[in-house]
Amino acid sequence: MPATRGYSLETEVQFLRGVGPKLAQVLSKLNIHTLGDLLYHLPRRYEDRRHFRKIAHVRPGEAVTVAGKLITVDNIKVRNNMTLTKAYIDDGSGVLELVWYNQPYLRETLYYLRDRLIVAYGVIKDNPFGLQMETPEWEDLPDGADPDSLLSVNRIVPIYPLTEGIRQKRMRQILWNAVQYAHCAPELIPASIRQRLGLPPIQQALQQIHFPDELDQIEPARRRLVFEEFFLLQLGVGLQRYQNQHEHGIAMRIDTERLNAMLHRIVPFELTNAQKRVIGEIWRDMARPYPMNRLLQGDVGSGKTIVAAAAILAAVDNQYQAAIMAPTEILAEQHYITLHRLFQPLGITVELLVGRLSSRQRQQARERIATGRGMVAVGTHALIQEGVSFARLGLAIVDEQHRFGVLQRAALRDKGVMPHILVMSATPIPRTLTLTLYGELDVSVIDELPPGRKPVKTHWKLPEERIKVYEGVRKLVQQGRQAYIICPLIDESDKLQVRAAEEMAEHLQKDVFPDLRVGLLHGRMRPAEKEAVMEAFRAGEIDILVSTTVIEVGVDVPNAAVIVIEDADRFGLAQLHQLRGRVGRSIHQSYCVLIADPKSEDARRRMEIMVRTNNGFLIAEEDLRIRGPGEIFGTRQSGAPSFRVADVIKDLRLLEVAREEAFRLLEQDPDLSRPEHAALREAVNRFRHRFILATVS
Repeated sequence: MPATRGYSLETEVQFLRGVGPKLAQVLSKLNIHTLGDLLYHLPRRYEDRRHFRKIAHVRPGEAVTVAGKLITVDNIKVRNNMTLTKAYIDDGSGVLELVWYNQPYLRETLYYLRDRLIVAYGVIKDNPFGLQMETPEWEDLPDGADPDSLLSVNRIVPIYPLTEGIRQKRMRQILWNAVQYAHCAPELIPASIRQRLGLPPIQQALQQIHFPDELDQIEPARRRLVFEEFFLLQLGVGLQRYQNQHEHGIAMRIDTERLNAMLHRIVPFELTNAQKRVIGEIWRDMARPYPMNRLLQGDVGSGKTIVAAAAILAAVDNQYQAAIMAPTEILAEQHYITLHRLFQPLGITVELLVGRLSSRQRQQARERIATGRGMVAVGTHALIQEGVSFARLGLAIVDEQHRFGVLQRAALRDKGVMPHILVMSATPIPRTLTLTLYGELDVSVIDELPPGRKPVKTHWKLPEERIKVYEGVRKLVQQGRQAYIICPLIDESDKLQVRAAEEMAEHLQKDVFPDLRVGLLHGRMRPAEKEAVMEAFRAGEIDILVSTTVIEVGVDVPNAAVIVIEDADRFGLAQLHQLRGRVGRSIHQSYCVLIADPKSEDARRRMEIMVRTNNGFLIAEEDLRIRGPGEIFGTRQSGAPSFRVADVIKDLRLLEVAREEAFRLLEQDPDLSRPEHAALREAVNRFRHRFILATVS
């Protein structure tokens, strides 16, 4: 076991007093591996157990702390082979029965404590033979011992998250031992900031968050720990921005008059003011001598593809190539079709590179990209595979970027020499997550829909109303419109999803809409098959398209005026909003019908929110509240926030304060190179590595 003075936050938890290798394996299930992990394993709540009650004064339903002499203890066998351990304590005012279920080993432990003082905490229950306390937490009080030395009673007691194999009493003792080494935690927040914000020192914060002297000490301690996480995060963001702005990039010549003329030639409609504003921001970035790092946000149907096309035009006009990486083949194919049609009049060649192409097709596309004949490359992660090289990559665009990991985005960037980076999201991102996930990026928002669009009317119907829903679909088709019907989510496998889609399409064609043309689309189709189906749907040769969620993003058929989503309660809010975005793309009134019978409160809330609003940013905020940031973006794959203490919703104001303080510090020391900031810089780098900042750099 290491010497006490050799302890650090990186000391393996097995070497701490009271742990050992066996219990360390149990703690690893809670992601506790080091002393630092243990110190930041915070209580989920607290119980005030400071006031002893006389047994004669307790009442059923109360949670109380009592102390009395242990009179007797025994095990009793009852039905179903259950063992009750019963003990009785007497404090002079009365006798109280303590009861534990199926813990027969307690009898032997307690037997040797007869006539000793026992302190117990629990809820008082009434029974025919008197009052009892079920499964209490307890400690014995040795002769002459100070009651303040007890960890489970006579204090404000922390209640920790647990896992199988460890109980509260044991966890509390381990944390008590760990807190004795709170001095190992370095003080990272400058004294001037702590004084300005009224934050306690780190050692005091760790002690009070685990074993507070008073209830009002808990919140200041938590506030200090939350601020430190946000402060390190925002320093990392600021350092990244500083690094971005000091890297040598491609300063492109932006002839706005010429580029606007090219845009006007390929886009037959007037751009919205929001699109014009965002295009101007992107072009200004591309003219600067360091790489653009910009996040483009826009609600469904806001016209992000045209903005991306404007960025591509600027790159191609400077004799540079552009690449767009999309998360799914159907989205990549949709981008390819759109851009091919847009750029064909200008003679700009667009290449498609996806995994399901034949080896010969892939090889030919790679050769055209490598020689520079292919000026625009559109693909999935196939773009970043070995063997794909660019002649002069000047612009890399990542669409639906939250579905890609950090390394995938970096791999696309590395296909060029510091190309400009544009990341796009059709999933509106709440301001809270923008500050945490994308704080080092400049943000552009398309906050305006094309003129003439009507908000989609959303209705929530129960499964027994499905026939009426289908009647409504039929009426719209008879008026010349088209419809999507989305299959339920099936978790088990893609094959089951496909089978469900096939069965639904067959049922609808045969039994519900025998006189209409029903098509089928799912993710396991070959690219040519998918494109043939989508082309037939666009051409009006299919009235009703039965589909899985492959049409979630990127599919644009203006004549589609209704989408019916089966078992809508199985979908998340963001996904429902994306699916709804497949309609409402013309001057015709469009509808979204959610068929669902939700069993949980969260699912019911999702349905109500969808009916109430079409605003993607409001929906994203609600989604964040319901599911939390890690669930929304999938922490593992995207690098979404993984805070130990902070809550980006509850602590938003503190996040903003931390950002102000971090950027104020970086104004004085832009790269934290001053000697007094050495420990802080090291901590920021460690934090960024643990947190996996969602950055393209």
